[in-house]
Amino acid sequence: MPSRDFSLHGAIDLGARQAATRKQQERQAQGGGAAAGAAGGAAGQYVVDVTDETFNTEVVERSQSVPVLVDFWAEWCGPCKQLGPILEKLATEAAGRWVLAKVDIDANPQLGAYMQQMGVRGIPFVAAVVGGQLLPFLNGAAPEAQVREAIDQLFEALRKEGILPDAPEGEQAAPGAAQDAPADSPYAAAEDALTRGDLDAAKAEFQRILAANPRDVQAKQGLGLAELSLRVRSLDPERAVQEAGEKPGDVQAQINASDVEIMSGRVEDAFTRLLNAVRGSAGDDRDAARKHLLSLFDLLPSDDPRVAKARRSLQAALF
Repeated sequence: MPSRDFSLHGAIDLGARQAATRKQQERQAQGGGAAAGAAGGAAGQYVVDVTDETFNTEVVERSQSVPVLVDFWAEWCGPCKQLGPILEKLATEAAGRWVLAKVDIDANPQLGAYMQQMGVRGIPFVAAVVGGQLLPFLNGAAPEAQVREAIDQLFEALRKEGILPDAPEGEQAAPGAAQDAPADSPYAAAEDALTRGDLDAAKAEFQRILAANPRDVQAKQGLGLAELSLRVRSLDPERAVQEAGEKPGDVQAQINASDVEIMSGRVEDAFTRLLNAVRGSAGDDRDAARKHLLSLFDLLPSDDPRVAKARRSLQAALF
């Protein structure tokens, strides 16, 4: 874990790597293109799996508008499995204030070698990328409270140094990226509660807003996120997915696993799981799977292509 005093000196300029990656992508395009890794297709709003090929776009370029924390991990790494879910949870709670990029170093040898060039010899390792600058951040696993505090301290240090990127004047934030609500905003109390990790308070605030205006899309999304976070908090993620695999006909097990998957950014996996549950069940079970799938749609922007695709599949499954 980092010390309480963050040093922002010695940041690594990623410009050279950005240029090299762009040339590689151009060569791939000239040769017919190379598909991004399957993990990249499972990217969620706030958690994205990054490959050697997508690092430039998903991390370097994205860091010009929003801070990106890069989690270097591997399947065989026990501490990685402790830290990873914590980072994913905090990224979801942050709701777009920062993005988590996950790098499997075994599947992406170029990025694994790059990590070693930084002098990092062990994982889990987390770097912060802001405005194209990479800052070593966390080395090793830690409890959620410590990770949360470390992230807060990091961003406070970045703000003091004035290097957090600002959106160009008049430019809107990217879809799904949350902005700090003004003090007089109706969402201020709810978003403050989310930032503190007080999910019950956030849920209550969003419910209050919706009681006054049931058509408030932002409040509806916020309530859905708070409720999803509360549901997943009560689950053992690994056990939930395992149980769903062992009980394919158990719709509640599929619902639980879909919550875990969408919370970790595996959006398409969650949608596919519930679509299969709709197709394979009847009566109340089928209706429960359908309603839960619709509730997950509401967590994403209405123009998200994954939502549109899943809606078409749901319609075909029902009719």
